[in-house]
Amino acid sequence: MSIDRDLDRIISKINTYEFISRQLEPDQHGRKILQDEVIHLTESFLQGLPNRKAYQAIPSMGLGMRDLSIDSEPKSIETLSKHIQSHMIEPGLCPASGGHIAYIPGGGLYPAALGDYIADVTNEYAGVFYAGPGAVRMENMLLEWLCSLFSYPKGASGNLTSGGSMANLIAIVTARDARKISARKIPDQVIYMTRQTHHCVKKSINIAGLREANISYIDMDDAYRMSPTHLSTCIEVDIQKGLQPCMVIASAGTTDTGAVDPLNEISQICKKYNIWFHVDAAYGGFFIMAEETEHLFNGIDQADSIVVDPHKGLFLPYGSGAILVRNKSLLYQSHHMQASYLQDTESGSHEDSPADLSPELTKPFRGLRMWLPLQLFGTNAFKACLKEKIWLCRYFYEKVQEIGFEVGPYPALSVMLYRFIPKNKDANSFNLAIQEFVKNDGTVFISSTTIDSVVYLRLAVLSFRTRFSTIKKCLHSLEKAVHYLSYSE
Repeated sequence: MSIDRDLDRIISKINTYEFISRQLEPDQHGRKILQDEVIHLTESFLQGLPNRKAYQAIPSMGLGMRDLSIDSEPKSIETLSKHIQSHMIEPGLCPASGGHIAYIPGGGLYPAALGDYIADVTNEYAGVFYAGPGAVRMENMLLEWLCSLFSYPKGASGNLTSGGSMANLIAIVTARDARKISARKIPDQVIYMTRQTHHCVKKSINIAGLREANISYIDMDDAYRMSPTHLSTCIEVDIQKGLQPCMVIASAGTTDTGAVDPLNEISQICKKYNIWFHVDAAYGGFFIMAEETEHLFNGIDQADSIVVDPHKGLFLPYGSGAILVRNKSLLYQSHHMQASYLQDTESGSHEDSPADLSPELTKPFRGLRMWLPLQLFGTNAFKACLKEKIWLCRYFYEKVQEIGFEVGPYPALSVMLYRFIPKNKDANSFNLAIQEFVKNDGTVFISSTTIDSVVYLRLAVLSFRTRFSTIKKCLHSLEKAVHYLSYSE
């Protein structure tokens, strides 16, 4: 390939491509057109949300999304907006609905979206302090606030992550390095958890290179909480076998049942045997803010690492997680790397750069979506919303029994199990049919789970839009489902 060094031709090409590429930067009038259409779409969505089904089983299920190919020709914002409405927003689950009481829902506070809008338009980079000092200070301030919630000491820190999966991975990698677990030592290591531990933890263990470590599943009590007695017994047995207990993973709000393990007792066991104590509080962590449930978190301040998801308990958009580590230096040692092209970023500031405390170098500026709602509303509003969800779950626990359902353990937080035992029909199949009936009805969206071969229905109350009226609609849908299925062939 020959190299064209004719400057006139080079300038001509530059001018030609600049003219075309300027389409990527609309002027003020062009931006106004785009903004107006997007605002119209989102406002129509929000205005219609109270009357919208939580689940819509549209036959095409978004297949029309493939009708618009990615090609060289531009399309109008009006065309794209209609396409989004028809093929993305309408079919399937409406995660923004208060009727989403199935899986642990993400939030979607409106000011959080505005925070993302500001962050994206300004293209603020929050990976290193040198590039975005204000953004990094904001994220560090948020992490300091999170650490204070869990009574972590000075010297603790963390990282705002994409969610619980990344946060758990960071915690396990940090624990692995802190325990100096080299490859040859892995087969002798033992990690303790219950069968209610979230599956992303096992995935993180595998990704962190600990696939060959021993997983010891600890017995649970009738409320699906880890048994400290069995944990101690297992640790003693493993030590006698010549194995090395390295990590205990407790849950503060399991996905299936909402159970909170006895953290204080577990912390004492970990301290006795010098074992890394990790708490996955992705779902339940923020309930420490509520007087009704704060006692359940006694001992969490002794954890070596904690995962908590603001996209759950603070009702932020999906992609908002956090990892907190009691000893910041251990987090730094596992994740800090240097590169020659980044030599200018060594500014000498005492502020931590997020890139030094996580696998991410290029990362979205997640802090503004959290900072803006907290500043606008204050923490009391968030606390009240969490307390409301606790009491809605407790109300449901009492009322669902009145229409003939059995219930699992009394809800620790805002998740609970329930099931219907029909006459002369298989209970597991009947409860799956209830879930399908309620889903197709669409008023609310519920989910099921299977524990020890028994199918249960789950209530998960965490959407900030779930209200008393939502729970009453759910009870009505369940009653309707039982009546219909009881008399159908």
